[in-house]
Amino acid sequence: MQNNVLILDFGSQYTQLIARRVRELNIFCEIKPYNKLPDDLSEYKAVILSGSPHSVRAEDAPHPDLSGIKGKKPLLGVCYGAQYLAHFNGGNVEKSNTREYGRAKLAKIYEEDPFLKDIGIGSQVWMSHADTIKSLPDNSILLCSTHDVENAAFKFNGEDTYGIQFHPEVYHSTDGKQILENFLVNIAKVEQTWTPAAFVETTVAGLKAKIGNEKVILGLSGGVDSSVAAVLLNKAIGKNLHCIFVNNGLLRKNEFEDVLHQYKDMGLNVKGVDASARFLDALEGESDPESKRKTIGRVFIEVFDDESHLVDNAKWLAQGTIYPDVIESVSATGGPSATIKSHHNVGGLPDFMKLKVVEPLKMLFKDEVRRVGKSMGLEPNLLGRHPFPGPGLAIRILGDITREKVAILQEVDHIFIKGLKDWGLYDQVWQAGAMLLPVNSVGVMGDERTYEKCVALRAVESTDGMTADWVNLPYEFLQKTSNDIINKVPGVNRVVYDISSKPPATIEWE
Repeated sequence: MQNNVLILDFGSQYTQLIARRVRELNIFCEIKPYNKLPDDLSEYKAVILSGSPHSVRAEDAPHPDLSGIKGKKPLLGVCYGAQYLAHFNGGNVEKSNTREYGRAKLAKIYEEDPFLKDIGIGSQVWMSHADTIKSLPDNSILLCSTHDVENAAFKFNGEDTYGIQFHPEVYHSTDGKQILENFLVNIAKVEQTWTPAAFVETTVAGLKAKIGNEKVILGLSGGVDSSVAAVLLNKAIGKNLHCIFVNNGLLRKNEFEDVLHQYKDMGLNVKGVDASARFLDALEGESDPESKRKTIGRVFIEVFDDESHLVDNAKWLAQGTIYPDVIESVSATGGPSATIKSHHNVGGLPDFMKLKVVEPLKMLFKDEVRRVGKSMGLEPNLLGRHPFPGPGLAIRILGDITREKVAILQEVDHIFIKGLKDWGLYDQVWQAGAMLLPVNSVGVMGDERTYEKCVALRAVESTDGMTADWVNLPYEFLQKTSNDIINKVPGVNRVVYDISSKPPATIEWE
């Protein structure tokens, strides 16, 4: 795989969106912390500096050594990156007196520079900064302005070094992708060679070299990520791949049997392990979301450790970890980004488990995983399956977990998901599920007072899980679904629909 573009992470949650936009141009990129520059920069054709929650005016501001980059390679600073280039090269950065967040429109453009090719007056951009560049750095020229931000973009004379105070990576910047293409393709001359087929070819070759003739155990979930990871590994090592599908007691209704049936025709060596009692016993009395995640992760590892001993000379544990899992657990690169929540398949293995970890998808976003799967011929119904959290229904049951609660939520979820499919809505939704709330509410059934559970339905649209909007499902569908749930699931007398977007609300409730 060609590491064509280097993105230096200064801690912005938008850093990974920069990577997504670059990859949409069929250009591979990788993210490194600003304070861990690669020793060898020769393989990179361009460098991008991300935004940051920090201020360049602060004493502890991120301050990398760019002497091997600036003026020697095409360089683009975004938001903090632009302010950094200005502040440390003779410009002046101050706290902004006006609010510089949200949508803005370009009001002045220097059209002669290829950086702004095909970008017109009135193009919408997205601002998100508390500081602003009051005066440009030495030996630079102004490229564009908005009504409120005079120095919205600039370029150093005699260099392919650019700075922009807005964020081209977010969807709100309508021509952001074009700006990135102008910089990477037209100015930096980066070749657009990174495709799903190229990823498969280089990843399979890398897996062969890394694993050799050793045996690998893979935890299948029935979802897109683990399935694509399994097919990649199967291409690389064949019979040395041993797939295990664990029933943790927190799957959807009939999912254990359905998933095992699904894998029958895929040529994978799959073993089903019913460890539901083991997981549910370990979760007894746990109500804290992080504790539940960590408990499930611990038992998951224990089950796989047991199973690994049944595979003679197994050396590796493969996981379907993808980029958003890593991003939300820790910084994507060990850098300064903030932790959102832990994921049960992120963070390595305990010392007692002697398996090495291999994660062939850990640099891909969900939509990229689907494209890779499609290129390898996976069935559309598998690739179109909604994401389902590793901890399963445990993080959709708020509070403690009991077998009775799991059974209730399985029935509710089954009615909701089946309804989406029957109404032709399933493929319009990126992820959907039901939450069992830790509250009872008063109701009336058959002239009798009830005091039973409340469930919340959630359906969102997204491309990568980093941001999401709630789906405006038809009222008639919601009405029928609510009626079906209340009439068919004992113990539930109220249904609500979650209309929160991410951010600020995460997709899952825990």
